[in-house]
Amino acid sequence: MNTIVLENTVVRIPAWVGDLESFRNWARSDEFPETGRICYVNGEVWVDMSQEQFFTHNQVKNEFNVVLGSLVKSNRLGRYVPDGMLVTNVDADLSSQPDGAFVSNESLRTSRVQLVEGLQDGYVELEGSPDMVLEVLSNSSVEKDTEVLPESYWRAGIREYWLVDARGEQLRFDILRHAAKGYVATRKQSGWLKSNVFNESFRLTRQADALGHPEYTLALRCG
Repeated sequence: MNTIVLENTVVRIPAWVGDLESFRNWARSDEFPETGRICYVNGEVWVDMSQEQFFTHNQVKNEFNVVLGSLVKSNRLGRYVPDGMLVTNVDADLSSQPDGAFVSNESLRTSRVQLVEGLQDGYVELEGSPDMVLEVLSNSSVEKDTEVLPESYWRAGIREYWLVDARGEQLRFDILRHAAKGYVATRKQSGWLKSNVFNESFRLTRQADALGHPEYTLALRCG
């Protein structure tokens, strides 16, 4: 058994976890840690036990959850999936927990994405190619989110990869589109980014709230 100590937290990876299928079995077992972000990407297990930052990570995710969740539900587009759900693609040798994902009704209907049952009750994993995934950068995830996952998400056939960095003075929001040889950044039009997945344009802004703390607004417009 491999032991990793991060942020004063011990994570024990069983010795029998050596490929994607064994990682998935571990993730479904009672031995899998209930906290932290642990994923399998291209033959490697990535462990991130760092604490989530409130303003630059938690509140950014929440804004996307609220806006995209409402958009998907009100228009009956499919399912918006908040963070914590395991997303697996066998062909891409990938099993990750993105900060958000969208699965269209068409993807579910055609089994492009399938719901995987746990060892006990309910569904605990999505297998296949979601239409969109979201990652919000933290200090501990830069390499994974900007160098490792883009290639894996592209190989998984995920149509759009949304990437947000709210850590610095300059707020960054990109929609990366699946192209023939990799992801291509969508051009901004007066600050707006067009999503072909949702057929809407989006703009992310940051302002100060009544107490002077960062507050985020994800605006959308048709087309």
